[in-house]
Amino acid sequence: QVQLVESGGGLVQAGGSLRLSCAASGLIFSHNNVGWFRQAPGKEREFVAFDSWSRANTDYADSVKGRFTISRDNSQNTVYLQMNSLKPEDTAVYYCAARGLGREATNYNYLGPGTQVTVSS
Repeated sequence: QVQLVESGGGLVQAGGSLRLSCAASGLIFSHNNVGWFRQAPGKEREFVAFDSWSRANTDYADSVKGRFTISRDNSQNTVYLQMNSLKPEDTAVYYCAARGLGREATNYNYLGPGTQVTVSS
């Protein structure tokens, strides 16, 4: 049984940074594409970042490009999302996804329960 668990969310002031982590059980991240998505209150879930299993292809939403970085620690079987220069509009529940492709969360086989990120102005 595959489980993804996000952590690292919290409350931060605008301009600050957070690093989200996604740990997996039952799945080896180094063999899989991974993605990050987010959903703000009253809005649809949206794509944030993607990293291919080979690390040859990464993709970022325009709204986070240059501020967010997706990375992995294969020894820990963990994927990260480093978020810098945070803005109030980054406030959302952030989800880790695995074994899929592209910018739609429904394209991924596995999705974590999410972690809340709140950015105050």
